[in-house]
Amino acid sequence: MKNSLLYCLAAGSLALSFFFERPADASAASRASVAPVAAEASLLPDLMTELPANDPALPGTTPAAEKPAPTPVELAASRDSLAYHYYAQTLGLHLSFDENKDLLRTVTDWIGTPYSYGSSSHRGTDCSGFVSRVFHEVYGITLQRSSRSMFGTTQRVAKAEMQTGDLVFFRRGHGPIYHVGIYLKNGKFAHSACNGGVMVSSLNQPYYQHNFYAAGRVPAVAAAAARAAEALMARAE
Repeated sequence: MKNSLLYCLAAGSLALSFFFERPADASAASRASVAPVAAEASLLPDLMTELPANDPALPGTTPAAEKPAPTPVELAASRDSLAYHYYAQTLGLHLSFDENKDLLRTVTDWIGTPYSYGSSSHRGTDCSGFVSRVFHEVYGITLQRSSRSMFGTTQRVAKAEMQTGDLVFFRRGHGPIYHVGIYLKNGKFAHSACNGGVMVSSLNQPYYQHNFYAAGRVPAVAAAAARAAEALMARAE
């Protein structure tokens, strides 16, 4: 009986020893396999924090080539280029990038304004109200309020010689002038139409081609354009 009890205790002790020792070995093996990876990872911060070979703070190193910062003139030219591209896309024009940018910007700001007879605000405007507001904002010029009165104060311009900023007038048959717009470029003009508000249309559209009457140039705008051209030529020289 005593021998049987000793045999049972010995067997139990051997089983317990096997149970506790095997996981410990497995754990150690696992740590051993992970250790190289952890060691390699621990080296990365040290490598990343090392100064580059071209650090100017280190003696005997060559500074990396740095791109010079753009000049104010280059920045302004870049902004102008982006603006002209935006106006060209919005207004549907092919621009030379030497047009009156203030005029293009102002017309763009008015695009989509609904038509409202007798009004001249961004809430609603008729054709002459739109033209008079644009000319006041861009050129500081106060035009007559009606399209017929505007026609009487402009210089006649041949259709083939129209320039950006000229006015285009329309009438039906031999009737009075009833509509006015601002010529932009490429045969297109900006106006406030009763069937769509402020928009850009083409003089080649059958309706406007049939009812086109004349083009006129505002003298003050022509004088300002001449001064701007002279200043541009002087800077080029």
